[in-house]
Amino acid sequence: MVIKVEIGAQNPTVSRLRSITSQFIASTSSFILILDLGMALIFSTIMMPAVLNATEGLSLNELEASWFGSISFLMQPAGAVISGPIVDYFGRRKANFLSNVPILVAWLLMYFSWNVPSLFAGSALLGISLGVMEAPINSYVGEISDPSIRGALCTLTQFFVSVGILIMYFLGTVVDWRNAALICLIAPIASMIMVVFSPETPVWLLARNREKEALQSLCKLRGWTSPENVKAEFDELNAYSKNKISKCVICCNTNQEQKTCEHESMNGFVRRILTFRYVMLCKETLRPLVLVMMYFLFYVMSGLVPIRPNLINVCGALGMAQDGKFVALMVGVITFITTFVVIGLIKVLGKRKLSITSLLGSAVSCLLLSIYAKRNLADTVFSYNPSTFPTETSVVPVVLLYLLTIFTGLGLPWVLLGELFPFRSRASAQGLSAASNYVFSFIGTKTLYDLESNLKLWGTFAVYAVFGFIGAIYLYFFLPETEGKTLQEIEDFYKGERRIFADDPIINSCRRHKR
Repeated sequence: MVIKVEIGAQNPTVSRLRSITSQFIASTSSFILILDLGMALIFSTIMMPAVLNATEGLSLNELEASWFGSISFLMQPAGAVISGPIVDYFGRRKANFLSNVPILVAWLLMYFSWNVPSLFAGSALLGISLGVMEAPINSYVGEISDPSIRGALCTLTQFFVSVGILIMYFLGTVVDWRNAALICLIAPIASMIMVVFSPETPVWLLARNREKEALQSLCKLRGWTSPENVKAEFDELNAYSKNKISKCVICCNTNQEQKTCEHESMNGFVRRILTFRYVMLCKETLRPLVLVMMYFLFYVMSGLVPIRPNLINVCGALGMAQDGKFVALMVGVITFITTFVVIGLIKVLGKRKLSITSLLGSAVSCLLLSIYAKRNLADTVFSYNPSTFPTETSVVPVVLLYLLTIFTGLGLPWVLLGELFPFRSRASAQGLSAASNYVFSFIGTKTLYDLESNLKLWGTFAVYAVFGFIGAIYLYFFLPETEGKTLQEIEDFYKGERRIFADDPIINSCRRHKR
């Protein structure tokens, strides 16, 4: 089927504001869904003080509390892995709708939980729900946006995570954890409603040979404009679809030029193995996949993520001059502000400089917290035992924690997740990347108890500082600048022969000297 678009003089080019507005409205269902993700991430933080060794109602001991704070991270990879096939089969738009169903059930289970097993079941389902969200959100926002604002829109997903975090911290100060879970039901319901106003992504429709619907979708996404105003972009997407998506991937990689593909008649198992090989094990998938996974490892283990479920108690253990709940709320406020500022900084500094600065700043903050804890805290201080908290307080750890929060907020692993992968492997690779993040988050939160037991609080922060420093060095060599580049350009970039992808004056000078 060929869609002919004739250019006429009566249709003026749509305004920039209108184009951006249409893309923002289309992304709203994803933004609301990601807001709920932020709320879910912090739920254990506001809940932990209420149930840790509680004298009445549901109560968790120290070991149960360490598992509860990390079990959602343990279950999230399961949801992240299945999210890829869901997105590819149902499409990005429908997958966004379906992703709201399990988290609705999870919040209801958390609200009605009657014993410790039901509480853990609710947390586990919440984790699976968060994993299912990742691929639909990142695929949808990345594919509907044009290159000039894709970075900002992808950063807005992080902004709404911070909004969700801030809301949950606020709820923790005004309502109990059960009512907080009930209030959280609003977000998935609103997200399901907003899906009605979101068109399917043009590239997914083109991959299904639905060219007419793809053209209509692109017109809506570029400001509810006419076909002639999107002709150039549509032709480019159509050519990309025909050359790199619609063709048999086995034919493309074996340089077979026959008009009719013979691989449909081959053994189904063998065909799936070959398809997996050419889609998931190709350079343009593996290279960014390794980069994002390593980024997630260093980002998670650079300080704030592992202590977040036990943040209020960590504040008490460090002897902060402010109440732990207030500090937690301020962490949410700072995260919100930082993420908002990042939207503008991306256009000025690019993603590469922000990412390296984020890990380096987090490392320095953790190192200073480690030095403070070593000099001022007794070895008996243990964040899981409030009776050991110091009586003398100081504003120094408060400031250092806020600095750690700012630098963590500058991190952009989720933004990169929406743009680095080629279409064929995008949903699955995003699911695997998100799964790796949750595995690392589980390891980080679960090992906080063990690290602190063996290395004390100062040694724990020293370990996080080491991860931050190593991560900054890694990104310096391997993270390219992708701001302003189309998805096709990024795919072609990783398909090339270069192994160190950073575009840096010092690295480029070394390359020239080597040649």
